[in-house]
Amino acid sequence: MRAPRGKTAVLLLLGLLFTAGCSAGTPTGSPAPGESTTASTTPAHTPTATPTDDRAAAFRKWGIPLLPPPPAPPAVKPIRTGDGRIPVVSDIPTDRKIVFLTFDDGAEKDPKFVEMMRDLKIPFTMFLTDDIIKNDYGFFRPLQAMGNSIENHTLSHPDLHGRTQAQQKHEICFQQQKLTQEYGKAPGLFRPPYGNYNSDTRAAVKSCGGLRAMILWRESMQIKKVQFQRPDKKFHPGDIILAHFRGPSQLKGETMTVMTANLLRQVASQGFTLARLEDYI
Repeated sequence: MRAPRGKTAVLLLLGLLFTAGCSAGTPTGSPAPGESTTASTTPAHTPTATPTDDRAAAFRKWGIPLLPPPPAPPAVKPIRTGDGRIPVVSDIPTDRKIVFLTFDDGAEKDPKFVEMMRDLKIPFTMFLTDDIIKNDYGFFRPLQAMGNSIENHTLSHPDLHGRTQAQQKHEICFQQQKLTQEYGKAPGLFRPPYGNYNSDTRAAVKSCGGLRAMILWRESMQIKKVQFQRPDKKFHPGDIILAHFRGPSQLKGETMTVMTANLLRQVASQGFTLARLEDYI
């Protein structure tokens, strides 16, 4: 029996409406209206390393206790210069628990030392002698680029105490020119070889131009231990420490990085940290 034409049309219309309603519904797996999608789309938070974390990791890499960062430089430098005299400095007047690290000569050119200093980011000063560094001026440029100053330690490392003023002037002033040419900045500090000097040395330093002080030291680093000048065998605030660019042939088989690590452990054990010498003179 055939359905009436009008009734058939109504049935077709209802079928179409039902199909459209189903296709417009919520897709399988999608949140219902009003539900938040934050929990499913936001990635889990991963902590990022901070500069403090990186610094601590660098010290652990080299087996050294973490040294505090250096304090901010003083607004007024405690060592006065530029008044026509050349002060001779073994330590810096300060009550802060800081010491100053210096390396002399330039004989050892160990790439591992550059790596160590790049990791640790500690301040130090280099007093270089031309006869010792001229076979590889480039070794010291990365160390300088880290913010460490290159200073004057004569052309050939003589004992200046026994030289004429003219000879001393040649040793100091020509080295001043060479270092300025090689490294693009004139040294401001001078260290006499062996710590020996006289009034002619001061006159020669003054005549070279640009040099503002002579730097000696309070402690010197050997292979494993620091040699102290004072009987209490302790660092004092503001002390200047002497070390050298030396390698296994001079350190009884040890490397410069091992010597430096030994030194830094002793600095840390007495509660000190390192600061930049040039910020205080």
